[in-house]
Amino acid sequence: MIVVQKTMEKSNLYQVDEYGVKNYNYGFIAFVSLTLFVFLNLTLGYVTYTAEIAFETSPIQSYTDAIWLMIMSSTTIGFGDVYPITLVGRISVFIMFILGVGILGGMGAVFANKIFGFADTNIKNRELRKQNAHIIEQNAKITDKLNKLEQQIENLVKRTD
Repeated sequence: MIVVQKTMEKSNLYQVDEYGVKNYNYGFIAFVSLTLFVFLNLTLGYVTYTAEIAFETSPIQSYTDAIWLMIMSSTTIGFGDVYPITLVGRISVFIMFILGVGILGGMGAVFANKIFGFADTNIKNRELRKQNAHIIEQNAKITDKLNKLEQQIENLVKRTD
């Protein structure tokens, strides 16, 4: 677990501020996600195309058809106009269902969080840490004053004895 955390810190996916709050680099994460999404569509589309092109009955007759199938699979729309008939094509579509939905869902969550700020706890955490630091500082000052008052009271009691 510690090795993964050190690797994540070196990857610049996030930076930790002075209050220990992780601030994620959303632009970089979105770029990597989009690049991975395009790569998967092109690669799995090619695999599907090469598996399906040998069959005349296959609805996939061009690389464009295969890319269309991958995009429709990743978005879970699936119009049904293009579909694989080979095992390799079906496995490619299955992989795209799983990975494509995950990538698009993650990108959607990042977008919604960044634009609408539904769950931006970083700001709240930062403010709470500032407040806690101020409270701790005040408590230290009050403790010092109480210690001095106790000392003065003890000195007064000793004088009256």
